[in-house]
Amino acid sequence: MPPPTRGARKSLNRLHDQTSKEEPLTTRIRQRPASNGPVSNGTRTRHPAARRFAILAAAVVVTMGLSGCVPAFLPQPSASTSSPTGESVSSALDPFYNQVLTWTDCGNSLQCTTAKAPLEWSAPGTDTVDLALVRHVATGTRVGSLLVNPGGPGGSGYDFVKGSLDYATDAKLQAGFDIVGFDPRGVGRSSAVKCFGAAEMDQYLYAIPTAARGTDAWIQEVEKSSTDFGAACATNTGALLAHVDTVSAAHDLDMLRAVLGDAQLNYLGYSYGTFLGATYANLFPDKVGRLVLDGALDPSTSNAEVTRVQAVGFESALRSYLADCLAGSKCPFNGTVDQAMTTISALLDSVDRSPIAASDGRMLGANTLLTAIIYPLYQASAWPNLSEMLSSVMQGNTKIAFQFADAYNGRNSDGTYLDNSTEAFLAINCLDYSYNDDPAVMRADAAAIEAAAPVIGKYMAYGDTGCANWPDKFTGTRAEIHAPGAAPILVVGTTNDPATPYVWAQSLARQLDSAQLVTYAGEGHTAYNKSNACVNNAVDSYLLQGTVPATDPKC
Repeated sequence: MPPPTRGARKSLNRLHDQTSKEEPLTTRIRQRPASNGPVSNGTRTRHPAARRFAILAAAVVVTMGLSGCVPAFLPQPSASTSSPTGESVSSALDPFYNQVLTWTDCGNSLQCTTAKAPLEWSAPGTDTVDLALVRHVATGTRVGSLLVNPGGPGGSGYDFVKGSLDYATDAKLQAGFDIVGFDPRGVGRSSAVKCFGAAEMDQYLYAIPTAARGTDAWIQEVEKSSTDFGAACATNTGALLAHVDTVSAAHDLDMLRAVLGDAQLNYLGYSYGTFLGATYANLFPDKVGRLVLDGALDPSTSNAEVTRVQAVGFESALRSYLADCLAGSKCPFNGTVDQAMTTISALLDSVDRSPIAASDGRMLGANTLLTAIIYPLYQASAWPNLSEMLSSVMQGNTKIAFQFADAYNGRNSDGTYLDNSTEAFLAINCLDYSYNDDPAVMRADAAAIEAAAPVIGKYMAYGDTGCANWPDKFTGTRAEIHAPGAAPILVVGTTNDPATPYVWAQSLARQLDSAQLVTYAGEGHTAYNKSNACVNNAVDSYLLQGTVPATDPKC
């Protein structure tokens, strides 16, 4: 299957120490990447539209220490309770909107708690779900709460804030807001999607179909794998599986706003988090406070279109990497960028035909290699790591490639899995997009994707196979989001963002009635809090003072 490409902003928490004598330390970078979209079945990368298209999550292992700790001299917060807004809602919703949360100390000057939400917002008297939250209390004059989503879908906002606070937000926002991370329904510490055990996940993510890619027999193998996965999710998750869609999560977000005591929502969403934020604005325009949507998705795009545009984005990033590599002294390639792209294409084709065995018995095929390539493309600072990985694979060594793919998939070195982000990614995307597994349609889509991205496109195609036979179906429509009546919203886009290409930020900014686009001319996934003062100043001024740029600052 193709790599699921996710759109979560991956905070680099898996550091890769590149030395010839030391084993690379790959720490799972948490999302803000990846992507967001549906699932693709060519390579298994998590991608918004192609989960297996694996939106490549992640920012790779870069040599960068990200700290989520606040200064030690700050006082440890004591247990406290929330003060809901007390707004008038229906009697069925009142127990949720007016619940009082008890916060307890959970280390590093952070407080944690759990909120309750209805399983079905249309029938709130039935079962409930748990939503896990963590917050860092404002260190200065408090503006309110700022809820943060790192992307995915399936990324843990709880872990993002608890483990990478200074990557999620800068010191100015930490002074002015209670920074609140939360796991959306289906994710992590909240009521979570559960599917496979570790051994079954290995088979699902890394097994190589016996038939030739794109043939009827190959499609049948991939569809059976996906169908078995979905059946396990239904058995082990229960009724929750049908209610992890983004609309339900947006209703949860409004409830959390009220429970935290904020009359309007202040929100910072990365990657898939932009779709959640835009969905919220459309449902609750009068409750929009200050929303920043960084690394935007286009809510009107189909699964196939998401995959095609992301394939183009990653191929563009790959070319940028090669241009930089060839200009240096330690590049494993020679000649021009086009010649190097041809070499990479041949390498992918080679392992697709003849996978390379790893020491643990797994086989490195094209899908896993593509995931390993995409992982470091999330951030330009990780490009040297990509050179080392590609060089090693060309010499027949799979070690670093599997480290990268495992980091992307959240697989630990002992074969266990760090979290349920893969399961959640698929479960959410299968409810957020429509899918068509007609072989003729899939082959036409695959041809369009490969034409747009000749090197990696073929390995990101056939994403519909992942969700076409999912236990629960998409019931909505993919359409533009205008959010009429909402307060001004800031949309941030990076010109060569591979996971959420810039055209999506432009499109979302045009769609939203009250949006202002902030462009960052650069590489990598998402732009805020990544050492660009222009972007940071625009975002901080907007969130803290409500100052909306008169025009795009074009940072």
